[in-house]
Amino acid sequence: MGWVDFEVRTRRRAELVDITERVAEAVARSGIAEGTCHVFVPHTTAGVTINEGADPDVAADIESHMTELVPKEAAYEHAEGNSDSHIKTVLVGPSCTAPVREGKLALGTWQAIFLCEWDGPRTRRVEVAVARS
Repeated sequence: MGWVDFEVRTRRRAELVDITERVAEAVARSGIAEGTCHVFVPHTTAGVTINEGADPDVAADIESHMTELVPKEAAYEHAEGNSDSHIKTVLVGPSCTAPVREGKLALGTWQAIFLCEWDGPRTRRVEVAVARS
């Protein structure tokens, strides 16, 4: 199994950052030809997802509609002021998995891997594990 981690610096409170190239580099460095790539973020206010990366409006729509769906200001009990970020992370999840074929990340034509920041700007850690099938 190959394992790599890297940092991503976000710029806004809510932001989807395309990390596909960095994940693909980790897959290539692993030397694994056939298997799975698991991407995980060890944070409670950030997640990771696979979605369309060809049109940046998709990421912008996700950001704005998640903000609309789970507003920052509501009747939350958590005193830190970021309960919405925790809820958005529950909805997105802290990890995703994609196949590895012929030593490369095997995403669909329009797919990309995104770090989903909900409580930025921050520096986030992304962990990538590549395993043989």
